[in-house]
Amino acid sequence: MAKKSAVEKNKRREQLVSKFAAKRAALKAMAKDESLSLEERFTARLQLAKLPRNSAPTRVRNRCEVTGRPRGYYRKLKMSRIALRELGSMGKIPGLVKSSW
Repeated sequence: MAKKSAVEKNKRREQLVSKFAAKRAALKAMAKDESLSLEERFTARLQLAKLPRNSAPTRVRNRCEVTGRPRGYYRKLKMSRIALRELGSMGKIPGLVKSSW
């Protein structure tokens, strides 16, 4: 089980990303728009830099929803390899057959 503080910090980052997503997208579009003047584009870049760092989507870490483990994460299942193996062994994941020989 991961530290609760690390899991909670990641949840706060996810909330910030969703809160600032529209504003960030609008500022990025302004900064890339060639039809705007150089000053307007530069101002958009400055405003983009003033947004909280944790509002950037790249700051969010993929974590297992069962254990909070940050490594060995399967995006499709939203869980780590260890949790997948345990739940698969117990027969709690439909369609998953764990092979053993």
